Amino acid sequence: MTAVAPVAWGSTYVVTHRALPADSPLWGATLRALPAGLVLMLIARRLPQGAWWWRSVVLGTLNVGAFFVLIYVAAQALPSGVASSVMAAAPVAMMLTAWALVSERPTLRALAGAATGIVGVTLIVGTATGAVDPWGVAASVAAMLMSSFGFVLAKRWRSDVPPLVSTAWQMAAGGVMLAVAALVVDGAPPPMDGAAIAGFAYLSIIATAVAFVAWFSGLARLPAGTVGVIGLLNPVTGVALGALVSGERLSVGQGVGVVLVLAGIATTAVVGRGRAPGEARTRAAEGRCPRQDSNLQPTD
Repeated sequence: MTAVAPVAWGSTYVVTHRALPADSPLWGATLRALPAGLVLMLIARRLPQGAWWWRSVVLGTLNVGAFFVLIYVAAQALPSGVASSVMAAAPVAMMLTAWALVSERPTLRALAGAATGIVGVTLIVGTATGAVDPWGVAASVAAMLMSSFGFVLAKRWRSDVPPLVSTAWQMAAGGVMLAVAALVVDGAPPPMDGAAIAGFAYLSIIATAVAFVAWFSGLARLPAGTVGVIGLLNPVTGVALGALVSGERLSVGQGVGVVLVLAGIATTAVVGRGRAPGEARTRAAEGRCPRQDSNLQPTD
């Protein structure tokens, strides 16, 4: 389920680069986030309560508002494969952040998988054909760091709120903030043809609403580092679609990089089959035996 998100996100670079207006990053982010937030709110049918009002604003800024603008800029400035590949440093960022915020100490296998994947990403970016815009790379790096912190923060705050509900809240909050910023800075929305409308519909429903619910559902069940390594499917998808749809040339080095990324995901997949650290203790405290101890007999 978690893999749905990075595969969908990897496709956004091609869609943004080929179908959406290039000079309206604020409206581009707004038209992606706000419809997704409204749809999810209609499904969730629940408003935030207590601390979740300000938490939704914080998460909406980190994971949606500023993040979507940076991704939009990166997608317009960089080749699809490069834009998606820079984000693949997220596993290490998420592991370190999760260690600090939710006491998830990374395992050696998870670190090995992340390291293998990052070597693959280095090959993908370092051997890319054509010029690489440094501002586009900077936007991708900023988006990666911001979202890594925001994703782990959402894991820390999830408590008893279902992933669908918390995703709806932060998506709606981020979409509203983006809409206000777009109206103030850019004025009226840009004119759009049929391709742009279809592109925004795909980005909003599939690559945002569905993808983010899948992603946060994965974060609720798996260690953050494992989820981050699964996110390496993002650059693989971006590179593959860049070659198939946009005619971007895939070099031998990039091909090797893709293989290493997949190997890194496979290495970490075994870790992902277990529960997130602390979940077994939580279930035990609630009076439910962890799955791995199901054969043990209760004692007085």
